[in-house]
Amino acid sequence: MTHAPAAAEIPFTHFPQIPRKSRAPLLGQRPQQDDPALPASRASIDTVIALLAGEGYARAEPAILQPAEAFLDLSGEDIRRRIFMTQDADGRDWCLRPEYTIPVALDHIASGSTEPAAYTYAGPVFRMRSGEPGEFQQAGLESFGRTDFTATDAEIMGLAIEAVAALGLSAPRILMGDVALLGALLDRLAVPQGARRRLVRAIVQGKGSEAVAALDPPVAEGETAHAGLLKALEGQDPKAARAFVEDVLSIAGISTVGGRSAADIAERFLARAAERENPVNDDVKTLLGQVLAMTGDPDSASAGLRALADQASLDLARELDAFDERTGFLAARGVDVGAIRFTAGFARNLDYYTGFIFELHDPAREDARPVAGGGRYDNLLGRLGAGRAVPAVGASLWLDRLTGASDKGASA
Repeated sequence: MTHAPAAAEIPFTHFPQIPRKSRAPLLGQRPQQDDPALPASRASIDTVIALLAGEGYARAEPAILQPAEAFLDLSGEDIRRRIFMTQDADGRDWCLRPEYTIPVALDHIASGSTEPAAYTYAGPVFRMRSGEPGEFQQAGLESFGRTDFTATDAEIMGLAIEAVAALGLSAPRILMGDVALLGALLDRLAVPQGARRRLVRAIVQGKGSEAVAALDPPVAEGETAHAGLLKALEGQDPKAARAFVEDVLSIAGISTVGGRSAADIAERFLARAAERENPVNDDVKTLLGQVLAMTGDPDSASAGLRALADQASLDLARELDAFDERTGFLAARGVDVGAIRFTAGFARNLDYYTGFIFELHDPAREDARPVAGGGRYDNLLGRLGAGRAVPAVGASLWLDRLTGASDKGASA
């Protein structure tokens, strides 16, 4: 793991232009956290930490200054564009932590531990937010290494519900989705990777069942000029086709375009040719539209999804059995599963989620932003350098939204 240099070594000259009213809360003149007028008070932090410590979650305190690469590679586009960036004297990119999950994961990897671990945290995070200070308070919890997946999912959601209740929100509106279930469906339907990426992007943008329109490949600028090459690639052996495209680019003297290597460009041509040869058919689009429109409590959603899978002769039994098992664990923790709204087309704006996801909302808020949210991200630690896949699930709480702060219209 790369360690943060001393603050004095870094010239903070690469921050985006921020309205003057936002600068003081970010870099100076920070108000005392025990001021009762603050939206995220010290009392709120102490309450959450005490609750989670009592459940066996150890306090994690990662550095505020973090290597930027992991966030740029693994965070969602919404967070990437709002990170506060700078460089050190050697030209390495650093950022103020925009969230806690990646820093906690990096510290866990650096510890060398291979045992299951559970962490809690609370403190400032930093994102550009229109009309608001770039610094705000988050708390949360992360669980690494447990293989009782559905039980751990239920524990994380249950503790998040308990935490917001301890801060005064006793009956949150609960939204739930399942990235793994959607991924399994796309696998069974053999949806091409390019179409999958567009579909998921549209779901994250909140398009719901209308996201199926993204399955059709867009007509890119210059597509007509490349039609002959795309036609030549259709039906070819992937290895030979890749070598052919790379040779064409080499003959043309092209090594990189827009930061993409010749190999990357070849892959994009191959993916585009594959989509031209095997477009997503109307039956698949209809089924996906029905699935993405599916909403209801977990039990009714499971029954509806099983019926659609049976109708289409798709085997989703393993994924739906895990879904039902998680629901059972939630009920055993005392969560009112009838109050949960599962939506197959629900997604969160972080790219590293791989399974169960959820958000908690305050029904009294006029905006649609969550007060807490989280989910499963089993690939993240491996991608951060753990050297192996590590089961992981966690959740974060926005403390200012849980203490009556008025932040209507600001960015999440």
